[in-house]
Amino acid sequence: MRRHRRAKIVATVGPASSSPEMLKALLLAGVDTFRLNFSHGTQSDHANVHAAIRKLEQEVGRPIGILMDLQGPKIRVGNVRDGKITVAAGETIRFVLSGSDGDKTSIPLPHREIFAAVAPGHDLLIDDGRVRVRVAGLGDDFIEAKVIVGGTISNHKGVNLPGTVLDLSPLTTKDRLDLEFGLKLGVDWVALSFVQKPSDIIEARGLVGDRAGLMAKIEKPAALERIDDIIQLCDAIMVARGDLGVEIPDEDVPGRQKELVRACRLAVKPVIVATQMLDSMVAAPTPTRAEVSDIATAIYDGADAVMLSAESATGRYPREAVEMMDRIIRSTEQHKMYRSIVEATQPGEEQTPPHAVATAAADLASVIHAAAIVAYTSSGTTAARVARKRPSLPILAITPSREVSRRLCLLWGAHSVLSDDVGSYEEMVERATAFAHAEQFASSRDLLVVVAGIPFGQAGSTNNLRVVSLP
Repeated sequence: MRRHRRAKIVATVGPASSSPEMLKALLLAGVDTFRLNFSHGTQSDHANVHAAIRKLEQEVGRPIGILMDLQGPKIRVGNVRDGKITVAAGETIRFVLSGSDGDKTSIPLPHREIFAAVAPGHDLLIDDGRVRVRVAGLGDDFIEAKVIVGGTISNHKGVNLPGTVLDLSPLTTKDRLDLEFGLKLGVDWVALSFVQKPSDIIEARGLVGDRAGLMAKIEKPAALERIDDIIQLCDAIMVARGDLGVEIPDEDVPGRQKELVRACRLAVKPVIVATQMLDSMVAAPTPTRAEVSDIATAIYDGADAVMLSAESATGRYPREAVEMMDRIIRSTEQHKMYRSIVEATQPGEEQTPPHAVATAAADLASVIHAAAIVAYTSSGTTAARVARKRPSLPILAITPSREVSRRLCLLWGAHSVLSDDVGSYEEMVERATAFAHAEQFASSRDLLVVVAGIPFGQAGSTNNLRVVSLP
């Protein structure tokens, strides 16, 4: 089960991949963390998948991460006359707060928070931006808008408001019920959809506590404006390029992706790049060359993980998609340009002793050609500090926490191992040596660089570095 790559793979579970047999096939093909998308399926469906993954985890003897992705608030138009209406550029149309079966003069938009926040000049994007209208005037219960890009508006199509910050919690009633259900199951990560501002993370943290890692999905322009605060408050970031690409210009998405990956590396937080990475493999057994390049770009950027959505959830070739993603990552990381590119995008060092020790461990291990870096970590922080450097050798993360070992399945380069707490310096060295042998990271006469915090078991106290020669 040792991966011969550093970046991790996240795969969404759906009808195409929910059977125990397919879950095992995907794990063996390269999946490190499974995503349960609560926008689809029932709680019972997700409970069955969760149980199958945990059974598989026992079978293979390796931690497997489980990420629950909350649906979040969905803004949609109501019913329109005859199920759909066609609008043309230059026309003026009207949205109304209440009503049903409206025409161009009374399209239902049953979301009061929009009427409270929108202003003249703001755009509304309907059906993933296929129809674009601009607010011209408004009242308490209506919005007059000029059609900028015409098309068809049909029942319940989604609405995006890129220039408007809505007074809207990212947690709906459904999300709150799903969240409590998922936390009781024992998911490792919770992804929060449609984050707009730091207070959204604070609200969710109050519910999640330390029962799971909290991940912010970045898909709103408002979140980009407060991104540093959002990153500091959460435990990980997902670059959700689907909705983000609707709300900001397509040509801006690649640059934003690079900014987000770099900001997360600087803050020592895992970052996932997601959406349409191998989209053509939903229906075809091979990807386009552009999709291959897209994954490679995320790996060159230094992303901790890349994610499959429909490819593994509903596609015809879920196992082949995982195998392809695994091959692309390994090939990219082995390319002669990889090290120079990753090192060129290395963020500046944080001026603290724990970061300095972790950085020194990574640099020293490279200079002496060590077989691996062994990071003792009770919270995952020590391993993350080492991974921030993107060293050229693997990170063996030893932790006493089963929950932390599963969360580390998202962290770049980390191979997590569950172990009891160590109580002495000698025991630290002995156990590091034993695990390096057992997990096939090192053999006789190899060198290890061991990094830990002393006193042992104290979270975040990375302060000790040791070079060990294996007998």
